[in-house]
Amino acid sequence: MDDVTLNNGVNMPQLGLGVYQIANDELPKIISEALNVGYRSFDTAQIYENEHGVGEAIKQSNIPREELFVTTKVWNSHQGYNETLQAFEDSLNRLNVNYIDLYLIHWPMPKFDQYVETYNALEHLYRQGKVRAIGVSNFHIEHLQRLLNACDIKPVVNQVECHPYFQQNELKQFCQKHNIFIEAWRPLDRRGDIFQEQIIQQLAKKYKKTPAQIILRWHLQENTIVIPKTETLSRLKENIDVFDFSLNDEEMEQMRALNQDKRRGHNPNDMHER
Repeated sequence: MDDVTLNNGVNMPQLGLGVYQIANDELPKIISEALNVGYRSFDTAQIYENEHGVGEAIKQSNIPREELFVTTKVWNSHQGYNETLQAFEDSLNRLNVNYIDLYLIHWPMPKFDQYVETYNALEHLYRQGKVRAIGVSNFHIEHLQRLLNACDIKPVVNQVECHPYFQQNELKQFCQKHNIFIEAWRPLDRRGDIFQEQIIQQLAKKYKKTPAQIILRWHLQENTIVIPKTETLSRLKENIDVFDFSLNDEEMEQMRALNQDKRRGHNPNDMHER
């Protein structure tokens, strides 16, 4: 496993496990299997309603807490300074840990115009030592720029939809300029048509890897953090087995040529669900 160093000096595994839509009672077994094959980073959220399962898995593991990296996120319904502080304490209790490694704002929700004060609450938690790093999710450049202008502590990551069909190049360039990592959710798109792309098939054959492994390797070499979600042991093993080969410069360019600016999820400016 490779680590990246965030802009506040904290190390974070570059590849982790996303647990969206995995039930609480399934998580101890899945995370135990993930730990056994080398995962140390786990990404959950208040809205996923499975923080308790992540916490139980951590409790049952024999891995020291300081070797694990736990991310969670404050949901839209709890934006605002005091609301965010309460949401954080609730997440901390459900996870049954003393601190959280990375705490994110899940969506900017510009319609409600509370993400700056919400981020101020994250800064407070960081200064208190309750979180090791703070960041955002699904933020456009204009949202990030406003935070950079209004707040004291730079986000360490922006967790966004990113895959070969939706590469977020302008956002990547902005984040790179400001030393903010892009963290890709849905890094494999929907495991459908994208796996059939000729270049991905050719590279999979050349390197004796799967299409998923080729895509994940491309992300890593783009300096992107990835959190592919899976519930099966075979895919847990497959997704993490990407550190023993590299794509060359030409192959990276061929992968970049797949971009269609094809967003699958919500546009952050159109997301109004609370």
